[in-house]
Amino acid sequence: MFFLSLGALDRAQAEDGVFEPLTIVTKTGRHDFQVEVMRTDEEHARGMMFRRSLASDRGMLFQFKTEQETSFWMQNTYVPLDMIFIKADGRVHRVEANAEPLSTQSIPSGAPVLAVLEVLAGTAKRLDIEPGDKVEQAMFGPP
Repeated sequence: MFFLSLGALDRAQAEDGVFEPLTIVTKTGRHDFQVEVMRTDEEHARGMMFRRSLASDRGMLFQFKTEQETSFWMQNTYVPLDMIFIKADGRVHRVEANAEPLSTQSIPSGAPVLAVLEVLAGTAKRLDIEPGDKVEQAMFGPP
């Protein structure tokens, strides 16, 4: 359904999904993650719902077909998350820190974005992730 297809060598198999590498480059350095990439409408709808934990070096990347304004909520999501809204060029547009678990409050992107990265709450503060920082992942092209 999406325009990007990655080869098996770019993915690491895990018990609860297929993970792909992602790096966020901030003023404090390069920070590596393994992320599940949600590409279909069904995957977008399921997301992190009903999960009870998330490792500090893992995340979930929601990829859209084109840049678009979007919003997320935390209904049926038990793990507190930071949401990182990412433009098509791989630059962080905005960070929503500490999204409240189980909330139906809408969390808007604030501008068209190509992806949203969900990581464990507190990660953005700990790594000093800010608007303008660079996200490196296959969907954004070469670093």
